[in-house]
Amino acid sequence: MTTTTPIPTAPDRPFQEGGFATLTAALDFAAGGPTGLTLYGLRGELVEALPYATLRDRARGMATRLLAAGLKPHDRVGLVAETDADFITAFFACQYARITPAPLPLPAPLGGKDAYVEQIGRMLSSARATAVFGPETLLPWLKDAAATAGTSLAMTVGELPDAPPADLPEPTADDPSYVQFSSGSTRNPTGVLCTHRALMANALASTRDGLQVTAADRAVSWLPLYHDMGLVGFLLMPLSAQMSIDLMPTGAFVRRPLLWLDLISKNRGTISYSPSFGYELCAKRGDGTREGLDLSSWRVAGCGGDMVRPGPLLAFAERYAAAGFAATAFVPSYGMAEATLGLTMAPLHKGLIFDTVDVDRMEKDGVVQAGSGPRSRAFVRCGPIFPGHELEVRDEDGRVLGEHTVGRIFVRGPSLMREYYGDPQATAAAMSADGWLDTGDLGYLADGQIVPTGRAKDLILLNGRNVWPQDLEWTAESEVERLRSGDVAAFSIDADAGEELVVLVQTRSGDPEVRKALTDDVAALLRARHGVEARVELVGHNTLPQTSSGKLSRSKARALFLAGAFKQEVPA
Repeated sequence: MTTTTPIPTAPDRPFQEGGFATLTAALDFAAGGPTGLTLYGLRGELVEALPYATLRDRARGMATRLLAAGLKPHDRVGLVAETDADFITAFFACQYARITPAPLPLPAPLGGKDAYVEQIGRMLSSARATAVFGPETLLPWLKDAAATAGTSLAMTVGELPDAPPADLPEPTADDPSYVQFSSGSTRNPTGVLCTHRALMANALASTRDGLQVTAADRAVSWLPLYHDMGLVGFLLMPLSAQMSIDLMPTGAFVRRPLLWLDLISKNRGTISYSPSFGYELCAKRGDGTREGLDLSSWRVAGCGGDMVRPGPLLAFAERYAAAGFAATAFVPSYGMAEATLGLTMAPLHKGLIFDTVDVDRMEKDGVVQAGSGPRSRAFVRCGPIFPGHELEVRDEDGRVLGEHTVGRIFVRGPSLMREYYGDPQATAAAMSADGWLDTGDLGYLADGQIVPTGRAKDLILLNGRNVWPQDLEWTAESEVERLRSGDVAAFSIDADAGEELVVLVQTRSGDPEVRKALTDDVAALLRARHGVEARVELVGHNTLPQTSSGKLSRSKARALFLAGAFKQEVPA
């Protein structure tokens, strides 16, 4: 049954911090207690309260209906991941039926049918999905995507045939649990295949060693459930620790970011994560003087999903100190879908610890040393590798580097994916025979903590210097008054004279004088701060592409630029 009040936190409940072999075993145990999920709507209203006992019963019932529809164990099915009871029930129904779900994104706010059908079709094809399920409003689009992918069934879960109770096949620890598409999956999506064993290993490391979860904890999230930080971090991981969870749609946060803080305050949330831009939005839209706002219960304000930016986070802490928010609650983290989710978390109760680095020296030879002035940059320490896992920073020849030297990050451990589903070539390129994963990230170690500095594929080589594109973007966004976070994308292209630096800048103005001043200001600033000559191009408001987690997609921005997609965005 559902209730009209939030599911309780229940600090006195029986508590088991982990040790489950499968996700279904974790839900079976959670179903014996009073905790569960509370789902909210676009205006922050309570939509449904779903105890874990009810979720388990519904999921087992739906599992028999999936099998009655002709699906078989180890089939893959696409699930459009709305933040609602249908998606959550269907995801767990797949676990009980030993079917492998692949969470799929919702349409982009400004996207059209054709782009969405193409995107979902590619994902279904990559997963070799037998069926796809989603809301009735999207069913025509899903049927078109299914037709292009050769997926035989496209329906709502309400259309599944009735089926009597039946014995269900017990999943094993080495069974697939789900296929997770990375947030940047568009043209050639590759799904990460995560087993129950890897998921449970990561959940245990996150809850026991990283977050140090107790029975008194409560999770709150607006993150999308088709992204690993939303799905694993704020559905599967807290469920494995029997935490009550408050979930609101991502669209609610986008429209009214302060609903997130209101929910933490009202329900006394203790654990909630966001990329840096989420904290930045809240700092710009409100402050800690709002009547009744109390953030003193928030003990883990996690930062992940993108490069952790100290400026916006410190601004948030200052704005909401009056509401009881403590800057020591910040917990920078590092991870990726290929490792289920998290790999490192900064020590609790320490807040942000960052190095202010001489950018010229780092760009020249990768050596990290203290810096000051305009050619310095703050990089945040994201904690040591989880117990039972390993992390190395290596140079281009594969040699392990010492601390304070930038190199490529490699990891190994029980949380890693089994494979990129159906793509042995991509799997072999990313994972060595002895289990090391090439993350594709750059970073360095400092006192045993990893400090990510960027993506290797985004690094720009200019005149013998390794230039980090996010440095250029953040400089422009923070120092040009008319720009906001997410308004700038920097990348290089091949030109006759070698690599050319292109900087795309979103503008909200069609005034020629304003546009020229913006172009000149950005070019002059990057010349002064970074010593680079940039080709600055203006594009329309909200036209720079983002991943499903809200991060700038530089690779897609570059591809769109080369295809000429931005030429007509803003009138000259």
